[in-house]
Amino acid sequence: MNTVLVVDDKDLMRDSVSQTLERAGFHIVAAPDARSALDLIAQRRPDCVVSDFKMPGMTGLELLEEIRRIDEDLPLVLMTAYGTIETAVKAMRLGAHDCLSKPFEGDELIISVKRAIEHAALRRKNQLLEAQAAPPAPSRLGPPPAERIGLARLLGSSPAMVALRDNLAAVAQSQGTVLVTGESGAGKEVIARAIHEASPRSTGPFLAVNCAALSESVLESELFGHERGAFTGAEKLRKGRFELADGGTLLLDEISEISPKIQAKLLRVLQERHFERVGSSVSIGVDVRVIATSNRDLPREVAAGTFRQDLYYRLGVLPVAAPALRERLSDVPELASHFVAEICRREGRGPMRFDPDAMDLMQSYAWPGNVRELMNICERAVVLSAGRGGSTIARPLIAPWLGQSNQTTPAPATSPVVTTLAGTLIENKPAFEPASTRTLEDIERETIVSTLQKFNGHRQKTAAALGIGVRTLGLKLKKWKEQRIVSDSL
Repeated sequence: MNTVLVVDDKDLMRDSVSQTLERAGFHIVAAPDARSALDLIAQRRPDCVVSDFKMPGMTGLELLEEIRRIDEDLPLVLMTAYGTIETAVKAMRLGAHDCLSKPFEGDELIISVKRAIEHAALRRKNQLLEAQAAPPAPSRLGPPPAERIGLARLLGSSPAMVALRDNLAAVAQSQGTVLVTGESGAGKEVIARAIHEASPRSTGPFLAVNCAALSESVLESELFGHERGAFTGAEKLRKGRFELADGGTLLLDEISEISPKIQAKLLRVLQERHFERVGSSVSIGVDVRVIATSNRDLPREVAAGTFRQDLYYRLGVLPVAAPALRERLSDVPELASHFVAEICRREGRGPMRFDPDAMDLMQSYAWPGNVRELMNICERAVVLSAGRGGSTIARPLIAPWLGQSNQTTPAPATSPVVTTLAGTLIENKPAFEPASTRTLEDIERETIVSTLQKFNGHRQKTAAALGIGVRTLGLKLKKWKEQRIVSDSL
């Protein structure tokens, strides 16, 4: 429901206009004078202002001038019993949407207000499209398919992802500030977008600011906007991200990088929901949910004195931890398949997939770059495999990118070695019998067991060293345990 602020010093006229618009479905807020109207606008921005022209203290035109200093897009319909061409021209030059001469019909007023709100909504939409076309913090993981919205965009069936989605389902319905922490590339911005899309604010704007990429002065203007002439190069009034995100969500990416000055201003916005543009003393009220992200240990930053403790507590009302990819390796096949399908669609290529050995290798890798590294590997693999005319991404292609070698390494002269079926040389003690007295499976089993012991039972390290997948290693050990060939403790 759109809100209309009706301003008139005469009670009868103010009530009549209010009732006419209320019957038309508008929510009405009324003020007896211009000063009271400005106070109401500062508290919560209406969708339109309907004001009388002649009022004591401040006229309707003077009110319009003050409103334009606060919001150049807030529409105002002027009512006057002293209508002249000169008055109408001056009102239009100042940015009035319409000028109605008293007396006027109720339908005339309703149509004027509806058109004013529609025109202002169109301007806001254009501003949002411009802001989102080249945002300071573009999504580094890329947008998901159109059908993947809300929590459904968070792929993965691992216990870590199931728990995360359950947590976010509750977080999304709250209005509290959210702090998403996690390693670089873990998908913090994707989590933030999922929270917004699953929240009651999903129909509102979602804007992002990369705090680490902007200097203090630029970031201040980006967040809070600036007045014309506020500094060199400020040729016109500009709305900041807080204003543009009104009614929606604002993502502050890498919040730990902001300066003490911006920290203080941000704290005030979070506490009071008001701020001033750069170069202005007029307070502007907004309704914005803030989601902040950081890959740093903020409690440690607080202890070091580089981040305000009160801001940390204000941001961390609802903490969310993004799990690292190495903590959910079982999700790698699903993520990789999704990324490959998206990349093939974008590049106009036919379907492609990783072969089982390649997938085994990917599931045994630690992924220090997290999901972003996985996506980059998938894109590189699709491009290079397609260039070779194949539809399958093979292990030898991706092995060098994951720290694996496709070449047999010469054995040191002082260390006996055994060559596994995967072609990887593993150093072992000289405790084997001659090969002629043992089967190939015996050699493979002894090599795996010896390597597993070398890494104190760590299966991921063992699989990586042998050049096989963790799943392959597990299946072999399970088979040998059932045959009672190896110890159950392995």
